[in-house]
Amino acid sequence: MAGAEPRLRRLRSVGTDLSVRLASAVVMVLVAGGALWLGGWVWLGLCGLAALGVLWEWNRIVRAFAAGPLAEIAWLFGGACYVGGAALAMAMVRNGALGPDAGAGGYGPLEVLVSFLLPVIAVDVGAYFAGRMIGGPKIAPAISPSKTWAGLGGGAVAASLVAIANEALDIGPGGAMPGVSGSGIALAVFAGMLIAVIAQSGDFFESWMKRRAGVKDSSGLIPGHGGLFDRLDGFIAVFFVLFLVALLPAYLG
Repeated sequence: MAGAEPRLRRLRSVGTDLSVRLASAVVMVLVAGGALWLGGWVWLGLCGLAALGVLWEWNRIVRAFAAGPLAEIAWLFGGACYVGGAALAMAMVRNGALGPDAGAGGYGPLEVLVSFLLPVIAVDVGAYFAGRMIGGPKIAPAISPSKTWAGLGGGAVAASLVAIANEALDIGPGGAMPGVSGSGIALAVFAGMLIAVIAQSGDFFESWMKRRAGVKDSSGLIPGHGGLFDRLDGFIAVFFVLFLVALLPAYLG
């Protein structure tokens, strides 16, 4: 009987943590989904607030490991470019498509969800389950002990399946008839693999920063989930690459 009470307390603690995580996740989905649906200034405002929150967390982490004021300034400038570029791309895909000459309409909420957001979410889900079920060699245990090559493969498969479904159902932009060709499948698989690598690289980058700073989470802004940077690291990496590839040349040219 003496050992039952500690176990009961642990079970209650796990249940409480799970409830907090679930409640936070529901709130995040509702807020992000509502802003995505409304678009316009609402979506722009959410992207801006998220970017400010991530930059605040970025600065907190940097101050814990930057060697001197010049290094800190360089890191802060890099963070502003990295997070700001990703936020701009995220805002533009909904409000103004992928370039200054693409018009003010942007993509619809379903197109943004399926073409830009779901593949990154699929990477996290696929990597989590593949890593848990298969395990195997770690990618970089000194940086992130839980990340495995099997998880990366699972994330790539999951993102590829989303991309194939997007192509087959013609949910995303382009194409006139539902269906997918062999070249379309190959392109979808390549896109899924590329998104998985970029998203996981963003995860590793944030883990490396936190390990240097000696912190577990970027902050405690989201109950049960850590900080905004913890939740958005993969999205930031993917959208920053989108910014470099699609937006930056258009503005510079």
